[in-house]
Amino acid sequence: MAQEDNFEDFYQSTRHRVVTVLYALSGNLADAQDATQEAYARAWQRWPRVGSYADPEAWVRTVARRIQLNRWRKLRNGLAAYRRHGPDPAVAPPSENTMALVAALRRLPDEQRESIVLHHLVDLPVAEVARQLGVPVNTVKTRLARGRRGLAQLVGDQPTEENVHA
Repeated sequence: MAQEDNFEDFYQSTRHRVVTVLYALSGNLADAQDATQEAYARAWQRWPRVGSYADPEAWVRTVARRIQLNRWRKLRNGLAAYRRHGPDPAVAPPSENTMALVAALRRLPDEQRESIVLHHLVDLPVAEVARQLGVPVNTVKTRLARGRRGLAQLVGDQPTEENVHA
């Protein structure tokens, strides 16, 4: 318990200074607080070692600053990649058929919907669908058959005399 109390005292007496330094360096209070919190979490994980340093606050400040710099680099690199490649191409809105299919899928029981999506949209074999869902292959086959019938009724794609004989 003395170790926890020691860290708590350290945290309470130094956190404001660390946040202030990082805020002054970055100009962003939320970013400074996030980096400081992460650095203190890391210090807590290593407290027996960090607590024995001559200046544990300097260790926390250094770690927090590196966290801040790494976040800044990731943002900068992401922006550079965005500028290099540009925005994603515009995607057309879903068709009426797609909207009808999604609405019909939502009305199916969960088990049937999962089986249909994994088999027909993800293009998994029936055996793989069974493995992923943790059910026997015949159960998947039954769910697929019932789901197809349910979808046909929901989207109005009933077999007619013309379709059957064509």
